[in-house]
Amino acid sequence: MKNLPFRIVAVLSLLAAPAVADEWGTIKGKFVFQGDAPAAAALKADKDVEVCGKHKLLAEELVVGADKGIQNVVVFVRDKDVKVNPELAAAAKAQPVELDNKDCRFEPHVVCVQTGQELVIKNSDTVGHNSNITSIKNPASNTLIPAGGKAPVKFSVEESIPAGVTCNIHPWMKAWVVVRGNPYAAVTKTDGSFEIKGVPIGEVELQLWHEKAGNLAEVATTQGKADKRGRIKVKVEAAGTDLGAIPVAAAAFNK
Repeated sequence: MKNLPFRIVAVLSLLAAPAVADEWGTIKGKFVFQGDAPAAAALKADKDVEVCGKHKLLAEELVVGADKGIQNVVVFVRDKDVKVNPELAAAAKAQPVELDNKDCRFEPHVVCVQTGQELVIKNSDTVGHNSNITSIKNPASNTLIPAGGKAPVKFSVEESIPAGVTCNIHPWMKAWVVVRGNPYAAVTKTDGSFEIKGVPIGEVELQLWHEKAGNLAEVATTQGKADKRGRIKVKVEAAGTDLGAIPVAAAAFNK
């Protein structure tokens, strides 16, 4: 190529060079309750008592484990133009998410689903339920599901806050659906921990939310504090980003 013009040689060299692979990292952390862990209040089943009365129903708006881990905290990436790991995107299209009416409660209490991904609402109970999803940007959904039945739901637009789910037949039942346009959302487990995999390396902004506290404002992580809206920018490393044990004061839930 020694007789070719320099610019042509440069272009050919770039085309021949191997493509740089995208790099992905994992964000994890654990939310910890500060203070004496509250006991979950008992709920009274006053409808279909012969079925629902068999189960020990407890309020789930604030669940704190024996080690003070806070369950059902929602963490998601807010950036609308975030690059999405293609493997995660393909898995979401192939795998529906389930929300079950089981033992006269919703299981799980909080579930994450992507736009375009199928949410299958099931009914494992022997009595009928309805699942009334109150979203802001998506059409209302209020589906009656007979015993042993199921119904699919899809969302076309992501929601900036989780959508509430209730059962009009059994008013003590409540759940939440986190609708996002990408797979970068997680709900904390029984020990308060969460993990979001396959996030592109670099800076992203997270939203921290809990149903009783709302946006988790000014909680401290290894990468600084969240702002008053429960948002925090974090640097995602290829080796992984650990936000550490994130303490949340008891006063945050007095709303």
